[in-house]
Amino acid sequence: MTAPAQNVRTEVLGNRVTAQENAAPPPEKIKRWPMVGWYDPRQLAKTGIEVAVSTIFGRHSDHRLVEAMAFGDADKKFYDYSYHYTDDGKEVCKLDESRPRKSIWIDYVGDVGDGWNSTYAVAYHLAESGRTFNYKDQDSNRTHRAETKRGDLLVFGGDEVYPTASRKMYEERLVAPYRTALQHSGAQPPHVFAVPGNHDWYDSLVAFTRLFTARPWFAGWRTRQSRSYFALKLPHNWWLLGTDVQLGSDIDAPQMRYFESLVADMDESKNNGLPASIILCHAEPHWIRAAQYGGFDPNYNESNLKLLEKRLGKNVAVFIAGDLHHYRRHESEDKLTQKITAGGGGAFLHPTHAGLLGRKLDHIKEKGLEGEKQERNFHLKGCFPSTSESSWQCWRNLIFPYLKGNESWTFGFATAALYVLMTLSVVSRIDDAALRTLRYRFGSISGMAIESILGSPVTMFFAALTIVAFMFFTDTHSRLYRWIMGGLHAVAHILAAFTIALISVSFVADLAARTSGWWRLTLPWPGGFNFHLDTRIMLALLLIALGGFLIGPFIMGAYLLFSMNFFGRHSNEAFSSLAIEDWKNFLRLHINESGDLTIYPVGIRRVPRKWKPRTDKAAGPALVSDDPDATAPELIELPIVLKKSKTVTGVETSSANLKIEAASQTSSPA
Repeated sequence: MTAPAQNVRTEVLGNRVTAQENAAPPPEKIKRWPMVGWYDPRQLAKTGIEVAVSTIFGRHSDHRLVEAMAFGDADKKFYDYSYHYTDDGKEVCKLDESRPRKSIWIDYVGDVGDGWNSTYAVAYHLAESGRTFNYKDQDSNRTHRAETKRGDLLVFGGDEVYPTASRKMYEERLVAPYRTALQHSGAQPPHVFAVPGNHDWYDSLVAFTRLFTARPWFAGWRTRQSRSYFALKLPHNWWLLGTDVQLGSDIDAPQMRYFESLVADMDESKNNGLPASIILCHAEPHWIRAAQYGGFDPNYNESNLKLLEKRLGKNVAVFIAGDLHHYRRHESEDKLTQKITAGGGGAFLHPTHAGLLGRKLDHIKEKGLEGEKQERNFHLKGCFPSTSESSWQCWRNLIFPYLKGNESWTFGFATAALYVLMTLSVVSRIDDAALRTLRYRFGSISGMAIESILGSPVTMFFAALTIVAFMFFTDTHSRLYRWIMGGLHAVAHILAAFTIALISVSFVADLAARTSGWWRLTLPWPGGFNFHLDTRIMLALLLIALGGFLIGPFIMGAYLLFSMNFFGRHSNEAFSSLAIEDWKNFLRLHINESGDLTIYPVGIRRVPRKWKPRTDKAAGPALVSDDPDATAPELIELPIVLKKSKTVTGVETSSANLKIEAASQTSSPA
């Protein structure tokens, strides 16, 4: 870290590797992961175990405390980017206070390291030297150009890898695509900082620490941080703070003291009497969670994150967070604060719509910093994708396991096994003529199901397990809603299982009656034993499993669709099932010579599905798009301009009345 009193700071690399390390393998040999199949039973089991273990041990062994003891928290230290660095792209990295910065570019990206196509598409455009966007003035119809440059700093906003953290997953899902996009950057390389999210914590931050705090290079970006949280001093008394909220969405005491210790530095370094302005990066958008769930659960009421804002002295001009995999921006009524969710760096898309009866987030009310009576209002200004597009995407849940390339296609095996185990008692009655006389009506099927459940301990166990499991699965804080919706969801599966079983058993029994003679097999065994095999039962079980494989996921998808689009529930489950790799986003921030901050929200509607090696010898990404249907990056909404002023946040939003016309590029084609 950098202390303000230092004139020249030299990065001590010791015996660590100093070259921009780990030469990338040939593009054709890079493993290109698909999007995570969150409904793959194997993935569900593995993730569930790791989440449980990390939650238990994370509460009793906080890595942030170890960092605080190792590095201390008494000294007021930060990384100073108000000056240029002398950096040769190898070992030398010195702060040069003879060259103050007049401006700086910063790239922010959150929730990366999932599928190759989505992660690499974003990395590709972050690695570009620059890109120009066009938009028009609504009144004069004059075209404006926004020329952007690659960030001097790259900030990862949390959840750097999916599904869970490990050295292998970081290497293949995160490092490989970014190294392919920018392996070498030569002299004056960009620097990188990372905020850990809950997925990074699933191995107690071991792999995250190794990647971002113990090595000098991340692909073509130089790493700097020594803890999981950090502070960056920027030109014109701007500050960027990255927090670590661990798994409990709160900040520990040493971290709180660390950020508090910076307040004096912010006050002492005022620029022309203007107060400090802070960009605060969290791994989670606590303002969204509080608006959604604060009325049901007091733990969601921003925990101690609001306290941090108060301790910083009301200087937070911009909040940025990931965790929700879309773009959404709220602006305060007084135009002094922006709250931006930008988690579109590579992970599956999250919805932007709230459902017909869901909690709308167009208007968010928050308690003020001076007391409970003071209130601040934030209004939704932009989102990506649009709410209508988001709602339409949700309909794909009806066929979610069978969408092209979806790794969740194996979910049907789980429902197939459940249906078979739940209806064994029906299959055992294959010779019961009464089953074949039943009519396929609700009363007869439900009656048969109740009779089977009450008459068989095995069937009763699996039926009870189904009901309890789906009640716990239900996304709600209301017990009544959990009982009703969870119960109805479970009953739908139970009735489907018994309907399929009745049809299968009746079909096999009728077929066997017409083609008798080969349905019973005798298998000899050494020692005089003979096993008698009824192939009718095997065929019936196979048909039930097939029905469970097809119908079970459909019922789950219909439940997710109805829950999301009507009640606004299961936003995570209803979209993780779809594994949508499109609608990615990142932010490009620019502090200019006047100290004004402009935020460019960049979106990619459709990422490439095919890539090819670069044919020219120019420096840059090793792979380029080979997909004519892929779209170029575009501005999601107008550039957000925050002008320096003598307000409590040090800024005031002053954006022109513009509309986006199109995106054009100045660098190599996507």
